[in-house]
Amino acid sequence: MDENKNIFTMTNEAGENVKCEVLMTIDSEEFHNSYIVYTDHSMDENGSLKTYASIYDPTGNSLELKPVTTDEEWDMIESVLASAQKQVIKDEIRESEEN
Repeated sequence: MDENKNIFTMTNEAGENVKCEVLMTIDSEEFHNSYIVYTDHSMDENGSLKTYASIYDPTGNSLELKPVTTDEEWDMIESVLASAQKQVIKDEIRESEEN
């Protein structure tokens, strides 16, 4: 794996250690939380990369990942992810046009 990627190991529901890659972090003033969006690089039934989001402590005082519990928080996270994905696509198109 790329050394520049943020990788962490977590224990899944089956008790197995799984390596995960941080895709982004989000700080929300509205919800007074910080969120970590990550993947274990597995695919869902549609062939899309599975992504997860949890509440985390950006100070590092606690390493516990807490569940996102409200629909409003999920809507915000999904909106940020959609915007980021659109930007990646725009950047890829721009880069291919330059080459």
